[in-house]
Amino acid sequence: MAQAARVPIEGTPNPRRRLELQVGAHTYLRIPVHTHVVTEEDDIVEVVASYAGPLVHPGDIVFVSEKVVAITQGRAVPVEKIRVSLLAHLLWPRVTKVEYGVGLRSPYSMQCAIDECGALRILLAAAVGALGKLVGRKGDFYRVAGKQAAMIDAAGTAGIDAFKGSVIKGPRDPDQVAQRIADRLQIGAAVVDVNDIGGSWAVGAARGVDRALVEAALKDNPLGQGAEQTPCGILRRAD
Repeated sequence: MAQAARVPIEGTPNPRRRLELQVGAHTYLRIPVHTHVVTEEDDIVEVVASYAGPLVHPGDIVFVSEKVVAITQGRAVPVEKIRVSLLAHLLWPRVTKVEYGVGLRSPYSMQCAIDECGALRILLAAAVGALGKLVGRKGDFYRVAGKQAAMIDAAGTAGIDAFKGSVIKGPRDPDQVAQRIADRLQIGAAVVDVNDIGGSWAVGAARGVDRALVEAALKDNPLGQGAEQTPCGILRRAD
């Protein structure tokens, strides 16, 4: 189990986030990397190489937010460009309201889920999810709908102003993206979906990267979830 260690020194990116974390028997540094505001005009491999490349050591793992990868792939969709179907209008109010986010409880993000996964799959997921709730089980909707539905970020939840009016879909081919970054920098790489409520998923990883280690090491979200402008970071064993 990961346990928190001391906070980083002043002057590092995200000074309110912890820099070190104990994972099992070892201590790891998580070094957030500040960048410009990344857009679909950028190549995520070149962004990581430019900002994180000069800082990496052999044995490091570079981790990149799935949201910024998706943005560079043109998967941030302004709500005014989304045509909401009758199915999306029917389904979104039935999504459970939670304190920690919007998810698919919006006609726009629900429509993006339908576009990504198909109407039949979303209908099946909704039916299975409703049955699961009757027996007190959670998560069935996303187990059926799949990873792409789970990674959709609703409009208004992005930390960067330029994307607050957009639904951000999950990235395409995150394993391939991670491998391209790894090949470019000659170290490990992962594409991660992390948040401030303890959620941590390595949605993409280069060959040889321990996904479970990455997830345990990033559970407290050192990248932040606001306007930090640190879409990538470096994971380094400190001992």
